[in-house]
Amino acid sequence: MTSEIDDWGFDTRAVRAGQHRTAEGEHSEPIFPTSSYVFASAAEAAARFSGEKPGNIYSRFTNPTVRTFEERLATLEGGEKCVATASGMAAILSTCLALLKNGDHIVASRNVFGPTVLLFNNYLGRFGVETSYVSLTDYAAWEKAIKPNTKLLYLETPSNPLTEIADIARLAKLAHAKGCLLVVDNCFCTPALQRPLALSADIVIHSATKYLDGQGRCIGGAVVGNAELVGKEVYGFMRTAGPSLSPFNAWVFLKGLETLSLRMKAHSASAQALAEWLEKQPRVQRVYYPGLASHPQHALAKQQQSGFGGIVAFELKGEKAAAWRLIDSTRLISITANLGDTKSTITHAATTTHGRLTPEQRAEAGISDGLIRISVGLEDVEDLKRDLATGLQA
Repeated sequence: MTSEIDDWGFDTRAVRAGQHRTAEGEHSEPIFPTSSYVFASAAEAAARFSGEKPGNIYSRFTNPTVRTFEERLATLEGGEKCVATASGMAAILSTCLALLKNGDHIVASRNVFGPTVLLFNNYLGRFGVETSYVSLTDYAAWEKAIKPNTKLLYLETPSNPLTEIADIARLAKLAHAKGCLLVVDNCFCTPALQRPLALSADIVIHSATKYLDGQGRCIGGAVVGNAELVGKEVYGFMRTAGPSLSPFNAWVFLKGLETLSLRMKAHSASAQALAEWLEKQPRVQRVYYPGLASHPQHALAKQQQSGFGGIVAFELKGEKAAAWRLIDSTRLISITANLGDTKSTITHAATTTHGRLTPEQRAEAGISDGLIRISVGLEDVEDLKRDLATGLQA
């Protein structure tokens, strides 16, 4: 990467950053499907393994294609370093195991992704890391939950699936005053719409599977932050434990980043139109979308995001039976729990993404049986309305 990158705009960096052409002069970034690398001498091998000399060693932790993706995403998020991982959950696990130890404490928002709750409770808890959960937007509760052994504040904003918005700068100030780190999952917005590091967060987490790819093709994740926390600590864990991103998946994500800004603007525009339409439907009890004036954090979303994203959630009158009936009536929208795809998807959160939580945990997170989440794709929004209208009239 050269110093001129600092002068490039977001879209230019999304297309060009991180690429180092080989002697072949390729225009598109190459894929390096190799497990290992050849050294010029025994001395060079020793120097690379010891860290004295930079360079490729073994593709578990040094691969040119993966490195290009890491450098590109780091500059888009405004971070010093990025570590790519095999999945979004691997990114969360790598961050926690790199930075926490037995006896440490996490404060997390109550409405984080269901598997994140299970990871914190069932697995980190087994190794002596305790987690307390608070309402995402109750800042007094965040402060009250912090203990002397608290090391991380962890949140998603916007949240999944209710799209609640947290004041990142406010929580960063609180975290740093208490000697904690602030970790933000930026999956729903991506750096095209929101940059948590610029708001003083310490680490950004991504499921690259979602909008960074944008077409539902590959699984991957990423951790972005500074050279010490991410470049040394998280990288050290990834190097040793091996939750590595494959070169092919990294290449696919690179292609996704090239169109990220365009796609996020289009997703946001269609989601806004669909959310406004849903608010007018008599069988819809409530719509959750940050772009609506009715959203409780609408003003905050306008302040810290450049767009409102592609996720719309809404509650139907009639609870689970009505929700399933609507979902089953769709013919265009795909019934799948994945999101961030060019194809719109629909899911019943209480029995899919949050289905492994207890009823009490779902209630605390605001996940009702009538709640439906739509990841609005890039189809004609009028077609999406017609697809939903059949179920709403059933």
